[in-house]
Amino acid sequence: MATATTTDEALAQRRLWQLLSPTLPVGAYSYSGGLEYAVEAGWIRDAEATADWLEGQLRHTLARVDIPLLARLYQCWRRGDRAGVDHYNRWLRASRETAELVAEDHHMGRALARLLSELGIPEAADCTGHADTSWAGLYSLALVRWGIPLRQGAEGYLWAWCENQVAAAIKLVPLGQTAGQQLLFRLAGPVGEAAATGLSLDEEAIGGTAPGVAIASSLHETQYSRLFRS
Repeated sequence: MATATTTDEALAQRRLWQLLSPTLPVGAYSYSGGLEYAVEAGWIRDAEATADWLEGQLRHTLARVDIPLLARLYQCWRRGDRAGVDHYNRWLRASRETAELVAEDHHMGRALARLLSELGIPEAADCTGHADTSWAGLYSLALVRWGIPLRQGAEGYLWAWCENQVAAAIKLVPLGQTAGQQLLFRLAGPVGEAAATGLSLDEEAIGGTAPGVAIASSLHETQYSRLFRS
């Protein structure tokens, strides 16, 4: 017979699956994070180059910016520190290097805020019109309110990013579906490493950059023909 604790843990796991689902209506499919320009410019031509592009971002930006700030947002929501949430949301916004990357984070965050408010998280409604609303800010709120452990949530955050990027690469490079699954298989290890790194960082160590991604994102803003919003 299942105990209340194991039942709650199982439900939290299923809530995490819902957050990571491609059917989550936040528009993640419409962003490439600069990948579209990188393909157009010939920087990425095959699966190996795609893997290098994605692994580099996992190690140099997501592990060093997104995950440590996600962890701090998580703790702020747990203790009801809205000033802290605003502080780390602003930090995250300042870490986005182009207008497209800022807009991507903000639009997905607002979409998740609207969804979470409909799913019974009232604090989310207050974030729909906030200028510094971020994806990580609302994602961390969902983790706290649904009892999802931070480590699992951090790995899920990275995995969802990888899935979106691989889906974009399948269309853009282009890659076949099997090549896409091989990429995800390869990225599973780096996802765990990036989560562990990000969760262990002191605040003074937060910060990272990927100049190639920033250049690709900025040039994508004026790319003549494109499928994606970033």
